[in-house]
Amino acid sequence: MFDPIGALLGLFSHDVGIDLGTANTQVLVRGKGIVVDEPSAVTLHRRTKKVLAIGAEAKQMVGRTPANVVAVRPLADGVISDFDAAERMLRYFITKVHQQTGMVPRPRVVLGVPVGVTDVEKMAVYDAARNAGAREAHLIEEPIAAAIGAGLPIVEPVGSMIVDVGGGTTEVAVISLGGIVVSRSIRVAGDELDQDIVTYARQKYNLLIGDWLAEEVKIAAGSAIALPREKVISLRGRDVVTGLPRSVDVSSVELREAMAGSINQIVDAVRATIEDTPPELVADLDEHGIALIGGGSLLTGLDERLSRETRMRVYRPSSPRSCVVRGTGEALEELGFLEAVEVLPRRVQRV
Repeated sequence: MFDPIGALLGLFSHDVGIDLGTANTQVLVRGKGIVVDEPSAVTLHRRTKKVLAIGAEAKQMVGRTPANVVAVRPLADGVISDFDAAERMLRYFITKVHQQTGMVPRPRVVLGVPVGVTDVEKMAVYDAARNAGAREAHLIEEPIAAAIGAGLPIVEPVGSMIVDVGGGTTEVAVISLGGIVVSRSIRVAGDELDQDIVTYARQKYNLLIGDWLAEEVKIAAGSAIALPREKVISLRGRDVVTGLPRSVDVSSVELREAMAGSINQIVDAVRATIEDTPPELVADLDEHGIALIGGGSLLTGLDERLSRETRMRVYRPSSPRSCVVRGTGEALEELGFLEAVEVLPRRVQRV
């Protein structure tokens, strides 16, 4: 039966897909594309808890705030660690989308969640989205969303493999017939690589550096394999012994040594997932390759390292950072499929 009120609301409202990441949050509006891509960061007044900045502005304040201001990241290891800050951040991004696009408030929202999160963690994401202004909230597993965004044939009887190296977690999954056959999620990803560099600088050079500098150094000179021409970059920080500013030059060889343990864990997770995959699907993976996505996947040579270790073709789809959010947007186009793959907590499961 035709619903004129629902049809009228559909003309003036927009559905929203959100990749609520540990490091960055991306928001896609159906029909308009990605309209928000900002760091997942919030700065608060320590005593009053008043929000001072969110997103890119908040990231610039990290490590530079006075004693009465604290900069927080609402997510850790892919899940919400500070519910109040996460809710305020989501509300800010949804309001920003409303201001930029002129859409009606209270959109329907689809959010990606890591594989294997508990019902409590799902409930935190669901409640944060509803409290932030969503009229409906749907949760889908990030590997499913990423596979959709990467253009993999996930509803066909063919095996597809996705390796999503994000900020807080690395998700590895083999997908067939619209579901996850085998998966692994490890809390080792981009943030851990940054921390490896921070630890290395302190242990070898007695130099304290910040996480954001470590990330910049990783992007500029980090690699997972030996480079044809190794790079040298400066680390600037505070000397542990003297307490004074100091700068040291490190090579990409040293950075690779610093990150070796974490990179090995990512490689091991991929290999272990392949070992648990049914032989028929392994044959499909060998033929079609492995899709490597996420911000952490941009580490130089990571695709080649994984290809060597698995003896399979490893490739990055176009725009690997945005595969998850694009997948949530495409899921909004197919409501029947969205209802089939959503993973709501038991308390709010829809009939």
